[in-house]
Amino acid sequence: MQIRRIREERGYSLEQLAERSDLSFRGLIYIEHGQRNPSILTVVDIAKALDVTPGELTDHLSAE
Repeated sequence: MQIRRIREERGYSLEQLAERSDLSFRGLIYIEHGQRNPSILTVVDIAKALDVTPGELTDHLSAE
């Protein structure tokens, strides 16, 4: 997932992304660190909060 890279490019802290996406701070940490796989609905929520498409969060996966 490209969440951390995009979040940092946008200048958001984890706390800000949690607030914008209506997700928990700790849950976002687990997702960013690859310790949890988000549901598709969670990916959509994160994408909306980052103002990107869900595909932009996972583009790198198709290249691997």
